[in-house]
Amino acid sequence: MADVTLRSVKKSFGKTAVIHGVDLVINQGELVVFVGPSGCGKSTLLRLIAGLEDISGGDILIGGEVVNNRSPKDRQIAMVFQSYALYPHMSVFQNMSFGLQLSRHSKQEIKEKVHEVAKVLELTDLLERKPKQLSGGQRQRVAIGRAIVRNPRVFLFDEPLSNLDAALRVQMRIEIAKLHREMGATMVYVTHDQVEAMTLADRIVVLSAGRIEQVGAPLELYHKPCNKFVAGFIGSPKMNFMRGTLMEAGSQTTTVKLDAGPVITVGVDSSGAAVGSAVTVGIRPEHILVDQNSSLELPLEVIEELGESHFLYAPLSTGEMLTIQGRGDTTLAAGSAIRIQFPEEHCHLFDADGKAFARTASAKAEEQFDFRTLTTQQ
Repeated sequence: MADVTLRSVKKSFGKTAVIHGVDLVINQGELVVFVGPSGCGKSTLLRLIAGLEDISGGDILIGGEVVNNRSPKDRQIAMVFQSYALYPHMSVFQNMSFGLQLSRHSKQEIKEKVHEVAKVLELTDLLERKPKQLSGGQRQRVAIGRAIVRNPRVFLFDEPLSNLDAALRVQMRIEIAKLHREMGATMVYVTHDQVEAMTLADRIVVLSAGRIEQVGAPLELYHKPCNKFVAGFIGSPKMNFMRGTLMEAGSQTTTVKLDAGPVITVGVDSSGAAVGSAVTVGIRPEHILVDQNSSLELPLEVIEELGESHFLYAPLSTGEMLTIQGRGDTTLAAGSAIRIQFPEEHCHLFDADGKAFARTASAKAEEQFDFRTLTTQQ
């Protein structure tokens, strides 16, 4: 296995720049996930690492060696695509062994390697089947197995679970997580699915318009987003945002008057910020409290019952829709009124440019929650 280093990596298609000087170090044995909205450059960045696209500037190093001018086959990487890309006329054994045959391994070595990997992926009983005789999850395991047998220095995954149904995505997430733990392999994984990112990654790289917005552990990004973009992108449902005006700045707490009317306290350090400036308050759906003693009353428009939890949707007077998450069932009814409050220790604050103010309240209770246990959510 090897580390991967990107130094001021750029990519342009003609006069259009799509990757703008990306710097990143992926440590040996890490599973790093690239996430971001469609068109942010995450798949392009993966293809640059693979050598499927030429970089326009900077350097890519694998195992400390610059690989800018090396072909994909000479980079010792293996890639698993969204489509399984299996040869339909070949058996599972032949699909998995094809790369080894091209590199002129002996028949005995090929047999031993394929059977070893097939055992790990529970494909032993399927080796003689053709792809059309397999389920979607089995086909994806074959594609992953084909990559493993080559013993690459780095595994690259380009949205490998997108074609699977919900149940299979959960199963394959677990399989990939187990595989990474057992192999200690260096993996770079592209996805648009936040649950995949939060449950699989050692670190997440959030991309926007060809630039890195933030890099960090899943819970670091969830609890301490560096800006409004990351705060709104990480988490499902996304963070609630409410426009307001800074009334009182402080090193421990900050007072904000929301455009919707209420004055609230936020546990952030806003010292040095200008009183009267425009700000945005953010709070995650699970942190809004339904409290009948609160002075803020809102109409309850929609309720979503999910069994283990429920979601309430209530608009502010400014038209901003709040999403409130609660545990279990609810006795509330759509069309009724609810009273809510925003605990200051769970509120985030962003300036007019979207940059986050540093939070000052303790988040110990939050940090005990581990997203790697969310194997049943979609």
